[in-house]
Amino acid sequence: MSHELPEGLHPDTLAVRQAVPRSVYGENSEALYLTSSFVQPDAATAARRFAGEEEGYTYSRTSNPTVTSFEQRLAALEGTETAIGTSSGMSAILLMCLGLLKAGDHVICSQSMFGSTIKLIGSEFARFGVQSSFVPQTDTAAWKAALRPETRLLFAETPTNPLTDLCDIRELADIAHAAGVLLAVDNCFASPALQRPASLGADLVIHSGTKFLDGQGRVMAGAVCGPRAIIDDKLAPLIRSAGMNLSPFNAWVVLKGLETLNIRMQAQSANALQLATWLEAHPQVARVYYPGLASHPQHALAMRQQSGLGGAVLSFDVRSSDPASGRARAFHVIDSTRVCSITANLGDTKTTITHPASTSHGRLSEEQRQSAGLGQGLVRVAVGLEHIDDLKTDLARGLDSLT
Repeated sequence: MSHELPEGLHPDTLAVRQAVPRSVYGENSEALYLTSSFVQPDAATAARRFAGEEEGYTYSRTSNPTVTSFEQRLAALEGTETAIGTSSGMSAILLMCLGLLKAGDHVICSQSMFGSTIKLIGSEFARFGVQSSFVPQTDTAAWKAALRPETRLLFAETPTNPLTDLCDIRELADIAHAAGVLLAVDNCFASPALQRPASLGADLVIHSGTKFLDGQGRVMAGAVCGPRAIIDDKLAPLIRSAGMNLSPFNAWVVLKGLETLNIRMQAQSANALQLATWLEAHPQVARVYYPGLASHPQHALAMRQQSGLGGAVLSFDVRSSDPASGRARAFHVIDSTRVCSITANLGDTKTTITHPASTSHGRLSEEQRQSAGLGQGLVRVAVGLEHIDDLKTDLARGLDSLT
């Protein structure tokens, strides 16, 4: 009896069932292959496999059955030909840039991207002759104006961390392809449960599996999803040499996380909408940043592009008279919580809260933070699965005591 999956299954089913074949033991849950190497039947087979002339596992830095299971499942969810697992989300970005860019090339990024992404591309790759331009996320004219003959890549994060700015993926893909360049989209905040960038024209999709894909804050992981011509021909040989591969154990953990991704994202997005609506009405909150709110400038795009949901991350400005007091008041709100976890990680079933200007974006200059709109009074909340009333009470403890 064949165990191959039929065509046309829904993403919810693929999240549970898409995997490599079972071993001879017939396990129902995907096996965890904790081994550094694989024994070959003979020297000739080993030679063919190491040369890439025959399929087969040789060494876990190159490939591993558990990692393959994760890659196949994620690719199925994103609707891409294939995917490659990496040790973290930042190593996924590093792998993509190393595989696609060389000295003299130019990359255009949103100025609202994650702080480490800005530092990696804007500072570290600059040391090796890669040029970069950072443009306002929502200004398509600025993306077009930044194009150069040497531009090779457009890289966007949507929604952005932490202000939840969106880009129109389809429009940005058209801009990139008209110029003969690639578009990569960081899909960390929305995940394939809400948004599939490849279906909107993106060439590559980046993931920090550490976040929503795992969903319980357990391990580090990353991935690049895209066409075989890029993943297999340009990135796979590089990861074999450079070693930023995903470990089998971490792959297995995130693989199991993918099984509940959709139901978690539905529930956490619902919680986030209720919390954002409540925060928007609070007298000590100056502004809430959440795509699910009708007040968000890109609400209509979010509803169209993100399956009608705003996601599970929101930010808000604590009302203050100046930056110095804004920082102190934001710290007061954060320190007054008893339920939320004070940590810069996100995507957990536990709600987390942080001050972006001093944590996730703390390595940026004040000028960079200001250009990205990151004030000292900004607080980011990644909403989990706790009861919404308890989350409101937890934030009210600090907000209500502000004067």
